[in-house]
Amino acid sequence: MDQRTKIFLVNKVRIFGTRHLRLKWLLIGLILTACQPLPDADQTVNAAHYQQFWIWGRVNPAPYLPHAKELYILQGEIGFSRSQQQLVFSPQGMGFISLVPAKVWLVYRTTTLQWTPELMQALVRRLDSWQNYGNQVAGLQIDFDSATGHIKSYTEFLQRIRQQLPARYQLSITGLMDWVNADQGSLALLQQVVDEVVIQTYQGTQTIVHYQAYLPALVHLKMPFKIGLVQHGQWLAKPNFEKNPYFKGYVVFLLRQ
Repeated sequence: MDQRTKIFLVNKVRIFGTRHLRLKWLLIGLILTACQPLPDADQTVNAAHYQQFWIWGRVNPAPYLPHAKELYILQGEIGFSRSQQQLVFSPQGMGFISLVPAKVWLVYRTTTLQWTPELMQALVRRLDSWQNYGNQVAGLQIDFDSATGHIKSYTEFLQRIRQQLPARYQLSITGLMDWVNADQGSLALLQQVVDEVVIQTYQGTQTIVHYQAYLPALVHLKMPFKIGLVQHGQWLAKPNFEKNPYFKGYVVFLLRQ
């Protein structure tokens, strides 16, 4: 309904006067409701339309999971205890299971960059164990919320991790949407270290409200990247950046319910 039609109908309602006030407001309500855009099903993330997923613990069985091409499996959280003055590792997520033919990434959420060689050795043993269980293990993914202004120092940490990670395993990281505004020099250094970055368009279980404002810059991103979506979140289909040769698809964060 265009604006002129809307004004015309509202003016018509005004002629009823106060004697028909109830009918007047009922008609106004119907007019305003008709002016609201209808929900677009294409803007809701339906996991059945995708083939790459984050599995952050138990999720409900679904018919699309056996057809997944890549699975990002949470394996633990890493932090630093100030009271104990030591690194703390908390195992999380599912245990060993055969997930063939999908590629498997083992994901570790971290709030600290003070990793030790002993920790890395433990993570590599975990990668090997999943591989020995018959899985096609792609590599390690680090989930860390680095501020855009600190990408350079984060890259230095990742360089140390890359040196300790066997060449048979790839290195993936998650990234914030604001990273598209980082200086090109920092992103170029990052590209030399990691095999991919998965840019998250959500926080918690909700899509970031102004996510579309960041999308145009992805057209010019010159490093392998994927877009992370949250199940049942919002997403506008077929954005222009899909034409970027560095774009490698979508990863959907599956909710537990």
